[in-house]
Parts: sequence; structure tokens; C-alpha cells
Amino acid sequence: MASVLLQISGLVKHPLSLGWDELEQLPEAARVADVSQIIPGRQGAGVSLDALLERAEPLPPADFATLHADRDDFHVSVPLALLKGQGIVVYRLGEAPLGTDKGGPIRLLIRDPLACQTGELDDCANVKYLSRIELGHGRGRDTRPTNESEHAALHEGAGPASPVGP
Repeated sequence: MASVLLQISGLVKHPLSLGWDELEQLPEAARVADVSQIIPGRQGAGVSLDALLERAEPLPPADFATLHADRDDFHVSVPLALLKGQGIVVYRLGEAPLGTDKGGPIRLLIRDPLACQTGELDDCANVKYLSRIELGHGRGRDTRPTNESEHAALHEGAGPASPVGP
């Protein structure tokens, strides 16, 4: 499983291209063995986003993280300070990679999200099919719904990027 699953770039000292093997080799302290213990109703295992960002070493001007799901052209930009301690990068289910039916191969889950359209780290920041995290100065691209009809269409599954599905 040598293919790249997740890239971390932008205002970082060490850009990262992470595949299954790199994620598996992260130290035990970085691991989240069962996300359902932290986020009821969710499945899978992964690593803390903080551990990945620590390896990438954000540069001082970095104050936003833009989460890119290139597969579906879905993007979320949130203040980096709010993500700290909140993000879990889920990439496995049991001993296998996280399937696309669960938002894989990489899915970002927020430990304690707000209801959608109520703040920066809302439920729509639980990004399925996450492919890149780009750190920058100032808000990046954000395609979250801006009105009730867009929001309803997203969560009704009108598009595969629906962030809050299984």
C-alpha cells in the first residue's frame, strides 16, 4: 500500500506525503485505536491530526487549515487554533483500509463538532475522502453550504461529499 493517501503542505517546514505504511509507523501516542470510544456512532481507527501537524511543523504565519476532498471538490477552511486537539485522521477499519462507503481512504473527524452552519468547526468539517491539508495565512477555499437549501442537499446525499454520513 505504497500510494499516497494524504498530503500536508503549504506553510509547513516539512511537507508530508503519507501512505498506509507511514500512518502505521506513527508512535502509539499518536494513535486512536477506536474512534467510537471518543465519537459515538463512528467507526474506525486512525491518528490524531495534532501528531501529523507536529511532524509537518507549521510555520508561524500559518493560521488556517484548508481540508481538501479533491475527489468531490469539497473544501473546508478552519482556523488552525480551533483544530488543535479536535481532529482525528481515520484511515482504517479493523485491519483493512477505510472504505469509500465510510468516507475513506482518509476521513477527518472532529471530536466535538458544532451543528452545521453554527461555527467554524461544525459537523460539515467532518470531511470524507480527505486528500490534502493545506496550511496557510488567512482563510482558504471553503465550499461548505451557505444557505439552508444547499445544506439540506448536502446532507440528503445529493453529493457524495456529504460530511456527516456514516
